[in-house]
Amino acid sequence: MSDLFDDPQPGQNAPEFSVSELSGEVKRTLEGTFGRIRVRGEVGRVFKARSGHLYYDIKDDRSVLACTTWKGQISSLSVVPEEGLEVVVTGRLTAFGAQSKYNMNVDEVAVAGQGALMALLEKRKKQLEAEGLFAPERKKPLPYLPHIIGVVTSPSGAVIRDILHRLRERFPRKVLVWPVAVQGSNCAPEVAHAIEGFNKMTPGGALPRPDLIIVARGGGAIEDLWGFNEEVVARAAAASDIPLISAVGHETDTTLIDFVSDRRAPTPTAAAELAVPVRLELMSWVEDQGARLLRGTGQAVQQRRQRLNDLSRAMPRPESLLDTPRQRFDRWSEKLPQALTAGVQKRKVKLSEVAAGLRPVIVRNLVERRRSSLETASAKLSPYPIMREVARQKGDLAKLAIQLHAAQALRVERQRQQLEAMGRQLDILSYKATLARGYAVVRSGEGIVTNSAQAAEAEALSIEFADGTVDLGQQATIATE
Repeated sequence: MSDLFDDPQPGQNAPEFSVSELSGEVKRTLEGTFGRIRVRGEVGRVFKARSGHLYYDIKDDRSVLACTTWKGQISSLSVVPEEGLEVVVTGRLTAFGAQSKYNMNVDEVAVAGQGALMALLEKRKKQLEAEGLFAPERKKPLPYLPHIIGVVTSPSGAVIRDILHRLRERFPRKVLVWPVAVQGSNCAPEVAHAIEGFNKMTPGGALPRPDLIIVARGGGAIEDLWGFNEEVVARAAAASDIPLISAVGHETDTTLIDFVSDRRAPTPTAAAELAVPVRLELMSWVEDQGARLLRGTGQAVQQRRQRLNDLSRAMPRPESLLDTPRQRFDRWSEKLPQALTAGVQKRKVKLSEVAAGLRPVIVRNLVERRRSSLETASAKLSPYPIMREVARQKGDLAKLAIQLHAAQALRVERQRQQLEAMGRQLDILSYKATLARGYAVVRSGEGIVTNSAQAAEAEALSIEFADGTVDLGQQATIATE
């Protein structure tokens, strides 16, 4: 610092600074004078760079303060700045000499009051409602008796104990707990990730997919419950294919997840009551229904028995039904012999009348007509047409036999020619044609001899010429080159 004031030029009392020296002095003055401060204002422009750093403005009706939160500081923020939100930021003033600007490095953001939070909540609520995420027709019915229940909450709080205790009292079910932070900056992303994770599970897998999801947290201030008002949580709940119950806070607390969930429970204990029925009440109801079924069946049988008795009294006795047919049968059985005798007598008389009309002349004429018809029919049955047909078929058979012999002879001739051609080709390829040109084949007892060494070792040789074979005994000498 003392070097800045050394050696002033003649005629001048003020020292000279380089640009970097002046920027560094301004930076040190700002940081040393103000230290760690808190500033209240409305969030203006918000920009998140690709590097992960967050840049935004804090403003009032007259001035604007540039703020920066580095990438490593964002995760510790309890509230992420949004445009239009009134906040109190905490950090340190610093300067950026390369652009002659000063700004505030913010490591803590708090909402300036509940009024600002409620205004932001109302803004998000209107946006999601305009997209149709609150529509009643998109809400799914809860399963009557889910086999597996997924619970998104803190594993160390009283909420999970209350839910498990209530489920054991009403109807024990298998519970999968997805541990999350229920307040702070990690709350919203962890809850959204848990809802999406339950939906990505495979039904019937090693870790089966839940039939119902409960998102639960105990009561608290609006700042503590703010993670459940984040847009990412509301959209994850709306996109869930699994029915979802929100049980965040007490009955008077309302968060965005309550509007997009399929059912809202005033407390986590009430969520467990909505999830399953009371087992004892269900068993009692089943017993009541069984008793009602037995009573109804007994009454129905009794009514039908009474109706059958009433109808049976109105019907006549079986014996009385048979009296009239029995009398009719007796009467007709008495009349039957007389009727048979009278019928035979009538037919005898009619036969006599017909026989009287059959005179011998008439019978003879009838026989003559029948004989004439028989002779005409026998004349038509002459053997000549049959003989002509037989002769014609014999001629056709002879023609077919000739054609068959000709075809067979032609086929035999073709095969003979093919056999001769193959024989000629075999003669051409045979070694005997080579013997005719002056060559010979030398054989021993072990096969064909191809060199002098084999001939010397052989006990006897046989030489085949074109016109015969000569056998030789033991060879005395085999000359070689």
